[in-house]
Amino acid sequence: MFAAVEQRDKVSLRGRPVVVGGVAGRGVVSTASYEARVFGVHSAMPMAQARRLSPFNTAFLSPRFAAYKRTSEAVMQLLAGVSPLIEQVSIDEAYIDLAVTGADLSTRGVTELAHRLKAEIAVATGGVTGSIGAASSKLLAKIGSDLNKPDGLTVIPAGQELAVLHPLPVKRLGGVGPATEQRLHRSGVRTVGDLAAVSLELLVDWFGTAHGTGLFRLARAQDDRPVVNDRETKSVSAEETFDVDLTDPVRLSRELDLLSARVAGRLRANGMTGRTVNIKVRHHDFTTLTRAVTRDQPTDDGRLVGQLARRLLAEIDVSGGIRLLGVGVSTLADFAQDDLFAGTFPEFSITAAEDDDDSGPGEAGVAAPRPPVAEVVAAGEPEEPAPVVWRPGQDVEHDVYGAGWVCGSGLGRVTVRFEGPRTPRGPSHTFAVTDPALRAAEPPEWRDS
Repeated sequence: MFAAVEQRDKVSLRGRPVVVGGVAGRGVVSTASYEARVFGVHSAMPMAQARRLSPFNTAFLSPRFAAYKRTSEAVMQLLAGVSPLIEQVSIDEAYIDLAVTGADLSTRGVTELAHRLKAEIAVATGGVTGSIGAASSKLLAKIGSDLNKPDGLTVIPAGQELAVLHPLPVKRLGGVGPATEQRLHRSGVRTVGDLAAVSLELLVDWFGTAHGTGLFRLARAQDDRPVVNDRETKSVSAEETFDVDLTDPVRLSRELDLLSARVAGRLRANGMTGRTVNIKVRHHDFTTLTRAVTRDQPTDDGRLVGQLARRLLAEIDVSGGIRLLGVGVSTLADFAQDDLFAGTFPEFSITAAEDDDDSGPGEAGVAAPRPPVAEVVAAGEPEEPAPVVWRPGQDVEHDVYGAGWVCGSGLGRVTVRFEGPRTPRGPSHTFAVTDPALRAAEPPEWRDS
């Protein structure tokens, strides 16, 4: 979806490979257009590897979450018109329950409704397509939506669930990650049908009661989860992956403060506060540690979150270098009642967890664009202006040339292509990064009115 929005808003990128994610150093791919996927580029891949695989005309862009959110809202508004029971599970995915609508639930009726919805989505989003899966359960609807991408439609008639499910590879099931898949493969289990032939007792022996029982049910298409309107936010977080492993405590403290400020800003934007502050630390070997502290009263104060985060980091040995650092706030509430005296803290309950994270670098810091960073200035020193940072793909406005987007920058220069979703392919011009006529802008409007 991210890549599709970029191609919609940037005329010159239509039909070209587009990769969105952390564009520098150890950044990872958030998503790749279908033109890029044919070269082997996929989400969660290190950006350096994606660059090696991609052809010379590939566009590597930083995420523009404001543009993606606006497109998502247009889609979700359409879905809400189809059914009052809608469950949004991510920025670009949602379940809708047709059983409460009085719609024709025959295979033909559902197929016709899905075709109409796909056409309406393309119009509402300015050409961004969506894939739809329709079935008797969330499990099969999700699998169906993935079967015929892009711009796909799969309707699984009632009674045909196992005929569709059993030939698929086991990794299609939501409960099968890389480690589970490898364990199943070692036992000769490669398809969902193979998994359905394994006894419950054996699955529990392999994976434990909860996971084993879950796999047993999924292999039989047993999924009675309802579509629920309200998915309560459990936590708010931000994280950053570094180009070079960090060991300097001063630099790490500064990074924690920056992450804490981002988290606090998101909390305030959503009218939330939280009692539990947690940090996430990933070492050079991908070993991941978490630490958490819970206070008596919730807060949305970034300085307080930063203080607690630094206290938690002090418990961790950073001498070997830190690859990724994250800060989160959970145990959320909709009010704040901080202590009256700054710098004093109540007793805390502390939890710690350590896991051998086998997900690799796939979750590294592309959850939100990082703002330009100003150096922390010691008391009494003159404050220096923050360096100007132009991110590739960023929306900009020029006093003379109008709206455009950043193609790239370096050596004190920035190149901008001046075009939009409703213009022809536009020219590009290069400016000094400090050019006063150039400024950041909101995402362009793709709708006619």
